[in-house]
Amino acid sequence: MADVDTDKKSRALALILDAWEAALAEGAEPEVIASVAIYAALADMVDRHGAEAVAGFCETLPARARAGEFTLKSE
Repeated sequence: MADVDTDKKSRALALILDAWEAALAEGAEPEVIASVAIYAALADMVDRHGAEAVAGFCETLPARARAGEFTLKSE
């Protein structure tokens, strides 16, 4: 089951990154794309799980970002 989840996440990430590149090619600024993507993700999560659950999830983000969880390329 974990491999299926990993495969689904990898495919979803590839699709999102393709859309990101398409938006850049259309002239959208990276900061705007990021803001809209975060908004869309959080709005969907709130709709599915509720505001309180999403707020709890968001509280974990600083530590996860500092740990490098969201780093796609090496610095």
